[in-house]
Amino acid sequence: MMRDLVRALAQLEAELTRTCGVGLNEAMVLCAIGRGSATAGDVARCVGLLPPNASKVVRSVERKGLVARSLGTTDHRRMYFALTPAGLACLNRLRDGLHDIPPLLRPLMRGSEGPCAG
Repeated sequence: MMRDLVRALAQLEAELTRTCGVGLNEAMVLCAIGRGSATAGDVARCVGLLPPNASKVVRSVERKGLVARSLGTTDHRRMYFALTPAGLACLNRLRDGLHDIPPLLRPLMRGSEGPCAG
């Protein structure tokens, strides 16, 4: 079963790359930021990565032009991240549905538990 899960995740990552040019962790970061803004801590908690790893993934989508950062208005030590127009377009493609989802993962990708639910 573990081998099947790893294969299914690799197939999903290939579909994400084909559809949006992002990997699995990058797609999860885009979903975590959503249509609003989020701090690095918010993203780390939502995605389930340790803060240093979440920061690397956020920098990766930032380099791809999908996310922009800004300083907080009341606390200038706090950094906020929001999707750029290109990031929003990618998020919309993710929400509209991936077409080649491996069968093992399909039950996780539907309804309120689907990609970028909410």
